[in-house]
Amino acid sequence: MPTVAFHTLGCKVNQYDAQAMLELFEQAGYTASSFSEPADVYVVMTCTVTGTGDKKSLQAVRRAHRLNPEASIVIAGCLAQRDGEKLLETTPARLIIGNQNRKNVVTLLQEAIRNGQRMACVSDVLRIPYEPLTISAHEGHTRAVLKIQEGCDRYCTYCIIPYVRGGIRSRKPEEIALEAKRLSLAGFSELVLTGIHLTSYGRDLEENMTLLDGIRACIQPGIRRIRLGSLEPVIVTEEFVRQLKDTPVCPQFHLALQSGCDEVLHRMRRRYTTDEFRTACALLRSAFPGCAITTDVICGFPQETEEEFEKTCAFCKEIGFARMHVFPYSARTGTKAAQMSGQVLKKVREERARRLIAIGNDLSRAYHESLMGRTVEVLCEEIADGLSTGYTDTYIPCRFTGGTPGRMARVRITGITQDGVTGEMEA
Repeated sequence: MPTVAFHTLGCKVNQYDAQAMLELFEQAGYTASSFSEPADVYVVMTCTVTGTGDKKSLQAVRRAHRLNPEASIVIAGCLAQRDGEKLLETTPARLIIGNQNRKNVVTLLQEAIRNGQRMACVSDVLRIPYEPLTISAHEGHTRAVLKIQEGCDRYCTYCIIPYVRGGIRSRKPEEIALEAKRLSLAGFSELVLTGIHLTSYGRDLEENMTLLDGIRACIQPGIRRIRLGSLEPVIVTEEFVRQLKDTPVCPQFHLALQSGCDEVLHRMRRRYTTDEFRTACALLRSAFPGCAITTDVICGFPQETEEEFEKTCAFCKEIGFARMHVFPYSARTGTKAAQMSGQVLKKVREERARRLIAIGNDLSRAYHESLMGRTVEVLCEEIADGLSTGYTDTYIPCRFTGGTPGRMARVRITGITQDGVTGEMEA
């Protein structure tokens, strides 16, 4: 049987798309292989959110070619969408498909091989319907990613994603429900809802349809937890939180901050203020005591002064995030921010990122310490070295005694580690 190996960079949407494409290859008679071994086909799911994403994507392509120079390489994802024709000239790829035509990946690849061609099948994604990809399995035994939305129309000044993912397209609730049921029957008890801009879910569907409709569609027998991907604070209203409490949503909320300074948020074209962000956090904590609020922050955005950066540091400390993903600003050609005056020096961006990462590490440790002595629910994923491992409902890694893979356990937290907590299962 021919073999296929995937290497996926970037977000959970890419993870979902990769799994859907892998299943298409398996249906066509391919066997999944490790990306570190020779294979007949390599698929690289690329990311172009930052320059680092570009670099790692191209490194993966070169690595695949070294492993088997005769293999067919498929480049998909955001970098492929952005630079399809260029990649056809600069890489040994057999097929480049971007963020559309994924459901036809096997057919297109076989056509290219049969005709001895190298093809770039990158279609426009600005005005297209939702592409019907589905999955029936996923890595791991307890948690699966379920994509319910595609595209974004926010056009933040730093972000390339609307240009490479297209506009808002939402998956119909009945289709979400079918996939959630199928994943439950396959043994998954936790679903991670993902999309490019989850906050916009439903805007293109029936009148008044919102993210709550997408969440409710996932409530199926056997699904114990529903975890949300990245949200914007504008969605967190009293009514939203009130209705959210009646669902099995995990009390871990990723609210994308990007900057804790209103002037920088304005230049980023983010559609909220720090006061609105603060209010959203308060609403969530009132409804979900002890919840974990996580975030993304960009350091060194064009024209960011030291004073503005210090405002971000102070705001992050005030909010007390459970985890922070910190990125030095990366200029993306074609975005408004890349054309702004006052570009911050790379060494300054990186130095600010290091300082904010240190703050984030302190905040994470403080959150972990707040769990000491508490009893939490942990979904056991596996047993290694005599200890069960899994995640709390607030998405903190936990190692504990006892436990059965795939089962929920009540665990009393007795210690903290560098990246999580330890505990003992209660009878």
